[in-house]
Amino acid sequence: MELENLNGNDANETRDTLFLLGGAAFIVFGAGLILSTPMVRKALGGAGIGNLIGAAMPDLQKYLKLRDM
Repeated sequence: MELENLNGNDANETRDTLFLLGGAAFIVFGAGLILSTPMVRKALGGAGIGNLIGAAMPDLQKYLKLRDM
């Protein structure tokens, strides 16, 4: 397999991809920092993820039944 020189449009696409992935990494890192603070953990403690999923499950089942019609 022959390697191409990264010039012109290829270099721009590579740079844009790296910026996109770097930005996504910063978003995930920032969300982790925010969610790791004790104040935020206490605020979200009452609204557990399991409770939200359990409450949404009947609606999801109704949607899937309507979609099959």
